[in-house]
Amino acid sequence: MWHRLQAFRSHLWTMMAINRQSWEKPVSITPLITFRIAFGLLMFVSTLRFWWRGWVDAVYVSPSFHFTYWGFEWVQPFGRPGMYLLYSIIACTALMIAVGLLYRLATVLFFICFTYVELIDVTTYLNHYYFISLVAFLMIWLPANRLYAIDVLIKPAKRRLLVPAWTIGIIRFQLGVVYFFAGLAKLNPDWLLDAQPMKTWLPAKSHLPIVGALMYKDWVAYLFSWFGALYDLCIVFFLLNRSTRLSAYAFVLIFHISTAIFFPGIGLFPYVMIVSSLIFFSSSFHERLLSFLPGYKASGHIVTAYTFTYKKWLYRIMLVYVGLQCLVPVRFLLYPDHLFWTEEGYRFSWRVMLMEKAGAAYFTVKDKTGKQFYTVNNAEFLTPLQEKMMSTQPDMILRYAHFLADTYAQRGIAQPRVYGEVYVTLNGAGSRLFIDSSVNLAAERFSWKHYPWILPYKAAN
Repeated sequence: MWHRLQAFRSHLWTMMAINRQSWEKPVSITPLITFRIAFGLLMFVSTLRFWWRGWVDAVYVSPSFHFTYWGFEWVQPFGRPGMYLLYSIIACTALMIAVGLLYRLATVLFFICFTYVELIDVTTYLNHYYFISLVAFLMIWLPANRLYAIDVLIKPAKRRLLVPAWTIGIIRFQLGVVYFFAGLAKLNPDWLLDAQPMKTWLPAKSHLPIVGALMYKDWVAYLFSWFGALYDLCIVFFLLNRSTRLSAYAFVLIFHISTAIFFPGIGLFPYVMIVSSLIFFSSSFHERLLSFLPGYKASGHIVTAYTFTYKKWLYRIMLVYVGLQCLVPVRFLLYPDHLFWTEEGYRFSWRVMLMEKAGAAYFTVKDKTGKQFYTVNNAEFLTPLQEKMMSTQPDMILRYAHFLADTYAQRGIAQPRVYGEVYVTLNGAGSRLFIDSSVNLAAERFSWKHYPWILPYKAAN
């Protein structure tokens, strides 16, 4: 037995050494350069779009209350001048990333500022914002400014044509995580057997030319659902295969352009995925793309591959990162009941457009004796978007209840108790009671554990 264990250990170390050699194999830097430029420009345009549409004021300045993440209550908006300054920094650093100016500083500032903004209010959570934060974090560590960058013009000795293969592979991995877990999430009865929420959403697109009349057909909803699941599950494998890459990218274009047309509310996410998926193409392809840029020149006498100063520590950071990206999306398995109902473990798991959920929430505040009570007008404290999002998500309901308790305590109510009567409809099902209306939510505490005051899905049915 001991000899077998020794042999297994030796085999394991040999495999790890082989893998490490493949990770560290020098490859062309061009895919990183294309990705850096495209990512920076997209983020610059996205930030200007957010600013131009007045969303800085609407989302971060106007609301008097924000649904902060548990553990990040200290993340608060800076007021109107501060928020516009923060968005100015995001826009400037995005442009600096694109042109490769003070790249390391720019990526760090972009990551911090962008992530800070997204942590201010849970109601703004979108999968592609999470994706952008993750990519920005990765780019801090990647040498994406070693070619066709202002940093190289300032200091030519920084120029490199080769980088370790893992610096490109880690971005491919991140895209693979997004697609694969999005596909796994679609393997549920609502999506595959009932074509929900597509049956609910598609009729609203009946005004579209040519295809509008088909939006009421059940088979179209099933086509959207099944194609979406197969696409997410398989697309990365086809993009990795050289022989199928070009046709796979055609499907990338079709899928995301269609998504942008049918569901414009998801913003720039389709375009982010279209551009990001180019990372799967060969270095020669990226070389041809970059050749269209003014002043681009890849040839030169400096062919030394880029090497990392603190390689061991960086590998450890990346291994932890990879592990978390594989574990976080499946943490919902630790919770009981229907995921779409409780939404415990739902965020940060790449569950993209999987459900149609709406709710109506009514709150009552009572004093410690229970003799005095006050009916809460949600519009006094929340924007329409905040109320809509809060009404279906338990952690936000709890956050709001604690806010109401503090607010009414300041108004002179002794030891206020907060009760919620919340009704929710999920994927076209009838509206039903969502939480136990007899529970004093002000006395409940935030936790990673399951909230027992959420009514079971079947019981609520």
